[in-house]
Amino acid sequence: MKGFLFDENLPRVPTLQTRLPVTHALDLGARLTDSQLWAHAEQNDLAIVTKDTDFSQRIVLRVPPPRVIHLRVGNMRGCDFAVWLKTVWPQIESTIATHKLVNVYRDRIEAVR
Repeated sequence: MKGFLFDENLPRVPTLQTRLPVTHALDLGARLTDSQLWAHAEQNDLAIVTKDTDFSQRIVLRVPPPRVIHLRVGNMRGCDFAVWLKTVWPQIESTIATHKLVNVYRDRIEAVR
């Protein structure tokens, strides 16, 4: 895996400390469909970070790449989301290295190989 692709349904978190590069879907230009986002992540060996259930359903039937980090936290204010994500990101990043799907809840992380 060479980096992370944040879906457009997530805010940018410029202060997030990651070991690998982060791209936001909006950086890729016009609004991309889920299939286009998936193809970009697959071609570039990126893990998709999203709140969209479609990606976690798709990964169950596929072999990585891409990998999927599904944030199942509901709505949060942008600043609260940024603080929360920075807190859990080290565990997310270490878990996605060995799993194809990481489901992240407010109180726990569950992963699928």
